[in-house]
Amino acid sequence: MKKIIFTLLVSFFGLSVMAQHEGHDHAKPAPVQTKAVVIADTAIYLPELIHDFGKIPQGKPVHHNFTVTNQGKTGLKIDNVQASCGCTTPEWEKDKTLAPGESTTIKVGYNAAAEGPFNKSITITYNTDQVKQLNIKGEVWKTPASSAPANAALEGL
Repeated sequence: MKKIIFTLLVSFFGLSVMAQHEGHDHAKPAPVQTKAVVIADTAIYLPELIHDFGKIPQGKPVHHNFTVTNQGKTGLKIDNVQASCGCTTPEWEKDKTLAPGESTTIKVGYNAAAEGPFNKSITITYNTDQVKQLNIKGEVWKTPASSAPANAALEGL
């Protein structure tokens, strides 16, 4: 019986303290943000973010051109294009600023020296602090050591 009375007193005291709290108004809802936040006024557009080379022979470098279009209202400057490893080489017009609506290409090469599947990322940094990522993937198959096997039937001729 003492436990029940003690529990009721503690509960009553707790409710009394909470009812006296005047820290904020519970009737007003928090303000809702209705306007979109603009992060940047340039819009880089890449119709393709991933290129699959498929199966390629070992020892034969391959290339692909990614198209970049400025769909923003101000200039777009590609500051840097960085590959995830040394086997991937990006090339771009380093000093060019794209006007609104203008396009350029980023040529990405892959050195197919190592056999097996690959998946490499290329990071584009533009307008100082904006970032976009591209990917290339595929599989390198080992080329034969010789062009054709020796034909024993022809050796005696």
